[in-house]
Amino acid sequence: MDEKPMRILYILTSLGIGGAEKQVVALAERMAARGHVVALLVLVHAEEEWPVKLPVMRLNLRKTPLGIVRGLSFASDFLLLFRPDIRHSHTFPANIFTRLLAWRLRSKTREKAPLPVVLNTIHNVTEGGWHRMFLYRATDRFAHKTTAVSAAAAERFIRLHAVSAGKMQVLTNGIDTDEFAPDRARRKQTRAEMAAGGAFVWLAVGRLAPAKDYPNLLRAFAQVRATHPGARLWIAGEGDSAQFAGQPAQSVEFLGLRRDVASLLDAADGFVLSSAWEGMPLAVGEAMAMEKIVVATGVGGVRELIGDTGLIVPPHDSPALAEAMLKAMSINEMECKTMRRAARRRIQMHYSMNVKTEEWERLYEELLRDTQP
Repeated sequence: MDEKPMRILYILTSLGIGGAEKQVVALAERMAARGHVVALLVLVHAEEEWPVKLPVMRLNLRKTPLGIVRGLSFASDFLLLFRPDIRHSHTFPANIFTRLLAWRLRSKTREKAPLPVVLNTIHNVTEGGWHRMFLYRATDRFAHKTTAVSAAAAERFIRLHAVSAGKMQVLTNGIDTDEFAPDRARRKQTRAEMAAGGAFVWLAVGRLAPAKDYPNLLRAFAQVRATHPGARLWIAGEGDSAQFAGQPAQSVEFLGLRRDVASLLDAADGFVLSSAWEGMPLAVGEAMAMEKIVVATGVGGVRELIGDTGLIVPPHDSPALAEAMLKAMSINEMECKTMRRAARRRIQMHYSMNVKTEEWERLYEELLRDTQP
């Protein structure tokens, strides 16, 4: 790190319980621990939020033209006081807001010098339709750099001309390998609390949203139970499970929003992802760090993340997903142990949060050097 600490502002749509938000909070806290001056700017309130120990400026933005103008006014006043060296935003609403904020501040202060560093991060292969891609393209000049959490996401946004290739860089998510580490005692305790007995337990983690394609998983698990009647499926994620009425759900438990994912992973025997689209799913990386056999659809950056340490199937294909789950359940103990340990090593070497924090810090410093007069 340079001798002079950086002033970093992280701009988020919300602090809701999601993978992108969790990633930003973890990164912000590590940057503060490294001696940088860090604050967060949040556009809207969420009912359930990640806890944050850092200063947070909340705009409570209303999704109206007047609400956005007022939000930009409040935010620009805050930025003129905080004077960040880096403005790092995440997900579409915050990315566009940050670009508009850069335009407003230049107009307000009548600066002719280069804009302070504006860095955007894209967390998914899909962030909306053509109108959102148009907004990215139209405001591209107000961002110095755009990063994507996977090569698949970066390639798609370049292909759609939403982001210029020269400004795009891949910088993947990080996993806290200290928090997500196997613990035999915790496994025993959690299985007892969940009354798992000797059942083979599959765990899926993520909001009950279309992207996760849980109907695909429920159909696949019904096929798994035809061979292994004692198998169980836990689904941990915020949302209304009533939407799956009529889907096969025997031996399926919807656990709702859970903050003890590491404990659930310890208790589970395998992790399954049935998504229709993704960016770089944190839950998969966390499962790998916990030495779980992973079966996942090959969407977004999933293949990049898993490598050869898990089983990958096409999306929207319940029979293929069921077949892979059954294959995972039949792997002998020696081979299973080898795969599990390889998965954790892969995360430790390439995706640990400590490694990613250093990569972000180097990128910030590089961007600051490039924009200095």
